[in-house]
Amino acid sequence: MLVLRHAWQQQHLQPLVCRETASELLRVLAFPKFKLSNLEQQELLADFLPYADVVELPAPWPDLPVCRDEKDQVFLVLAHVGKADALITGDADILAMREDFPGLIMTAEAFAARRA
Repeated sequence: MLVLRHAWQQQHLQPLVCRETASELLRVLAFPKFKLSNLEQQELLADFLPYADVVELPAPWPDLPVCRDEKDQVFLVLAHVGKADALITGDADILAMREDFPGLIMTAEAFAARRA
């Protein structure tokens, strides 16, 4: 994650966000497995949001391959609508869709290796 943070801070990548993904980020940061205090969650958001381009998603969403976790579909839509070069994730449900989106979906480690 630190590699990604440095990349967006140094403007080597441009994160995208929409209302729906910001809500999902807030929800996920509160998961017990991340062991983040409320203050740490707020600091992460404060470090991310100023660097992100806000994308408004159309209604209805474009017809794309469907993610097995419906809460993750919004990230695929955001990447498509925002014309992202990469969708960087550790989420297994999104990673399982790499064949449907060749060259787009990758882990943070793969992104870092690509930049090296």
